[in-house]
Amino acid sequence: MPLTLGHGLESARLQIRLVTEADLPALLEVNGDDAVTRYLPYASWRGMDDARNWYARMSALQAAGAALQFAILERRSGTAIGSCLLFRFDESSARAELGYVLGRTHWGQGYMREALRTLIDCAFGELVLRRLEAEVDPRNARSVRVLTQLGFTAEGLLRERWLTRGEPCSVTAYGLLQREWQQRQ
Repeated sequence: MPLTLGHGLESARLQIRLVTEADLPALLEVNGDDAVTRYLPYASWRGMDDARNWYARMSALQAAGAALQFAILERRSGTAIGSCLLFRFDESSARAELGYVLGRTHWGQGYMREALRTLIDCAFGELVLRRLEAEVDPRNARSVRVLTQLGFTAEGLLRERWLTRGEPCSVTAYGLLQREWQQRQ
């Protein structure tokens, strides 16, 4: 069965729903910031063409049931402040990879931890996944901290796994099992 979700998710301060084309201008502000994308394996967006190309790729992955791409909206303003996704879905192993990005003006306020907690609850509940994985450049201390606070375990270093701005970068592989998540709740 492909990865699908027919509704949005909510937390105390956030709304997490499938991304729409209307989110692209706000997400351009997030993904167009070199400080935000510094440790990610893709270039900063330079304009709406980059945003539309990304949206087309994400829409195709969603249509194929291989990913779910979410916009993270601040409930108070209704503005997209970041995004998160489940991708590389492996149905036979009931696992997926987790990705996320947050606008710099919202760093240090617990927004990403709140968004991912909500998404993880859904992944291990309604989506019936058994395992979540994430890959993080070990220099990205904020991202490492979010994952460890959520209970992910560092499982190993993948040497020169990504090319970031043409530079080979190693990443740490993290994993979280559904039973571990349930024990923490």
